Amino acid sequence: MKIPHACWQGDFRSAFIFPLKGVLIVTDHYYTNRPDLPHDERSFTFSLRGYSLRFTTDAGVFSRERIDFGSVLLIETMHIDETAEVLDVGCGYGPLGLFAAKLAPRGRVTMVDVNERAVRLARRNAEQNGIANVEVLTSDLYAAVADRSFDVILTNPPIRAGKEIVHRIFVEGHALLRSGGEMWVVIQKKQGAPSAYKKLREVYAEVEEAERKKGYSIFRAKK
Repeated sequence: MKIPHACWQGDFRSAFIFPLKGVLIVTDHYYTNRPDLPHDERSFTFSLRGYSLRFTTDAGVFSRERIDFGSVLLIETMHIDETAEVLDVGCGYGPLGLFAAKLAPRGRVTMVDVNERAVRLARRNAEQNGIANVEVLTSDLYAAVADRSFDVILTNPPIRAGKEIVHRIFVEGHALLRSGGEMWVVIQKKQGAPSAYKKLREVYAEVEEAERKKGYSIFRAKK
C-alpha cells in the first residue's frame, strides 16, 4: 500500500481551552473555537480509496495544506461497511468523515468538532463533493451526540490537548458504540501511541494494531 508523503504545514486544528484548578488556559494548538482568526482559504484535491474529493481549508484548522499523513493512513486502513453509522470525532474540515461517507453509501456519517470554522468547512466540503449522507455538528467531544449510537467511531485525536482529553475520547466513545462496534484511531509513536494502546486495552474487548507506517499506528478497538 503506497501512502502519499505527508507534510505538516499550516496551523493546527485550532487553539485549545481547558480548566486547570479554576484557571482558563489557552494554547495555540488544537480543538477549540477561534472564529475571529483571519481567513486564508486554500483548496486542493485528494484521491484515496478510489475516490477523488475537493477540499477547501482555512487558517485555524489542522493540516490545511493537504490531508496529513496520519489521516491518510487511517483512511487507507479503516474498514467501513456500506451501511455503517459512523462518527468522526474532531472532524476538522472533513477528510476522515467524507471519505467514510463515500465508503458507506447506504449508511450515514456524523462529524463533530468544537471549532465552528472547521464545522462550516466540513459542511461546505460535503456540499461541493455532492455527499449527502453526512451531518456535521458543532460539539465539545461527544456532547451533541450523547444520545446516539454508532457502528464505527473514527478519530485522529488532538494529542496536544493532553492525554486526559485523548483518553476521554476513548472511554466516552465506548459508551456510544453498539455491541461489536469499532473505534479506529491514528496516533504517532512519539506522541503517545504506547500509552493510547494501553488505555484502549483497558476499555475495549479487543484491540489490535491494524497498520504501522513511518512512526504512525492505526489501532482498531472493538467493543
